[in-house]
Parts: sequence; structure tokens; C-alpha cells
Amino acid sequence: MPRLKHAIVLLGCCLFMAAGPAQAHAPLQSIPSLDVPRYMGVWYELAKFPNRFQKKCVADTSASYSLQPDGGVRVLNACRLANGEMQQALGQALQVGGPQSAQLRVRFAPAWLSWLPVVWGNYWVVDLDEGYQLVAISEPRREYLWILSRSPEVPQERYAALLERLSKMGLDVQRLEKTVHRQH
Repeated sequence: MPRLKHAIVLLGCCLFMAAGPAQAHAPLQSIPSLDVPRYMGVWYELAKFPNRFQKKCVADTSASYSLQPDGGVRVLNACRLANGEMQQALGQALQVGGPQSAQLRVRFAPAWLSWLPVVWGNYWVVDLDEGYQLVAISEPRREYLWILSRSPEVPQERYAALLERLSKMGLDVQRLEKTVHRQH
């Protein structure tokens, strides 16, 4: 009987070790600072985690940001549908924290609903190159991820290096779905 007990304990330990260490990651952090005026302009989506609000988008996804007089940011997202038409969604973003904060809240619901916290989503810049040409956007729970660029294509080595950094942050880059760009 002691041998059976020992074998069961040994088997349990082997199974625990085979499962590997738990994937516990530190809380996701945004970059230390964001120059919002420099961030404005057109960004092309290179890849994203699939999500419900972009389900109908099949190509040519982009986001245009413009600074508003009240300090907010106008967001215009666009994408091509399967029938060839372009679809647009107009939204608003506000910085959370100080003027250099890389954490924003964004909403696409009508302005009259803006008092409801549920219509605002987190938009955290988690990686951005020095030239403001390649960026990764996520949120604290790591459920969403977008990779955007100032051009529809980037050199593969820069993209691969970004994926490696994102993976180290605990983002499952295997879930990324590449965006097709037909129009330049």
C-alpha cells in the first residue's frame, strides 16, 4: 500500500511539472508618456485580436485622430466591408491622467450617453517607437490588442520585434489576425 501511495504522489508531481508554470504576468503598463499632438493623424491597422465590433471589417482598416479645441481627440475608424463599401465609426477619446498620459478612454456611443461609464473603453498605448510610426494599443485585461502603423506595411523585422515585446508583456500574439490592405 505505501508503494501505491508513493506512486500516486509521484504521478501527481509529474503531471504538475508537465503542465508547466502558470502564466502569471505583471499588470499591463502603458508607455511612460505620450505626445498626443504628435500621435494625431492617420494610422493603418496591421493586426488585431478579433473582436465583435470589427466583425464585418475585411480590409483597409484605419484610424484617424485629430485634436479638438476642448483637448479631446476625435477618432474616425474606417474599414472595408465584404461588399466593397467603406464603413466608418466616429468616436471621441480623452486622456486619463496628466497631459503626457498614454492612457485614454474612448467611446463610439452618442454624446448624450457619455455620462455612462460603460460606453467608455480603455485605450492604452503599450508600445510606441521613437518615430511615432508603429504602435500597439491594448487595455488592462489584455482582451484587446491593435497594432497600427503610419503606413499599411512595415519591415518584417520591426513587426517581429514588436510581437516579441508584446509577448513578454503577456499578450497572446498568436491570437492576432493580420489586416489586409487593398488600397494604399
